[in-house]
Amino acid sequence: MVIVMSPEATERQIEQVVERVHETGLKTNIVVGQSRTIIGLIGDKRVIMSLAVEALDGVEKALPITSGYKLVSREFHPESSIVNVGGVTIGGKSLVVMAGPCAVESREQLLESAEIVRAAGAQFLRGGAFKPRTSPYSFQGLEAKGLEYLAEARAKTGLKIVTEVMDISSVDLVAQYADMLQIGARNMQNFQLLRAVGRSGKPILLKRGIAATIDEWLHAAEYIVNEGNSQVVLCERGIRTYENYTRNTLDLSAVAAIKHLSHLPIIVDPSHGTGRWRMVRPMAMAAVAAGADGLMIEVHPDPAAALSDGPQSLNPVNYASLMADVRELSVFLANR
Repeated sequence: MVIVMSPEATERQIEQVVERVHETGLKTNIVVGQSRTIIGLIGDKRVIMSLAVEALDGVEKALPITSGYKLVSREFHPESSIVNVGGVTIGGKSLVVMAGPCAVESREQLLESAEIVRAAGAQFLRGGAFKPRTSPYSFQGLEAKGLEYLAEARAKTGLKIVTEVMDISSVDLVAQYADMLQIGARNMQNFQLLRAVGRSGKPILLKRGIAATIDEWLHAAEYIVNEGNSQVVLCERGIRTYENYTRNTLDLSAVAAIKHLSHLPIIVDPSHGTGRWRMVRPMAMAAVAAGADGLMIEVHPDPAAALSDGPQSLNPVNYASLMADVRELSVFLANR
């Protein structure tokens, strides 16, 4: 249930409603909108339904939330959320780009990648220090040393850092270095990890699971937000289907679906979504046209020599061309 306060409600009236709810053992989540404050109720449905909150001063109405996910639903939070990552906003009018290599391979490779990414206009450097791989014999990342290189790249370029956290034991370590914690597709339903990153205080990038439905994806986001962390960005990165020409099937319809169902920002990863560098540009353009709040692009100084995901990585020339195209499209759409 959400309690919609009237536009004239005072701070004291809002406090009194919250106090009344807390007396019943329920939790609250407060959203301050442009004209109204909305109070979300979390807990036993029977207790929620028994509350006569509409009799309280300052309450305009109380509405049930029909979806299984409450806090991330647009029913609870009608206005689109904006996530702030160290001064870079995701979900506003400007398109955000996260770019960089799949994996941190060396100090030299990462610093070169960071300069390439920054020069073309991205706001984030992406790169895996810990790499979950299908084969145990594949490159697994530089781990803690990779995090140090990421921090050095941030200091040199001013780019924000987004990198994956793979397990609960490494949350605190990764949070010391990263501006944003990424939950990869394989961990989308690792509920204990979702709770842990929710308590980290860091903005979270939540990738869609390999075969996850939109409903499952939003429920995963609910785990994070339920820990008190509303700074969550969703990432569509393709799902597994019968098609095997592409690495995955990039579900661009998910952008429109998420915009309707949830207030959370959504970005698109056409690199993992296709697995083929030639398809990254058209799918990135399509994602922007569909209304995505940002893109995640794999870029490598020399894709042929990459230790991870070279076939889907753009070289510096193709990346710069892509950035010019998506920037032009984004400006055009914003000024329609």
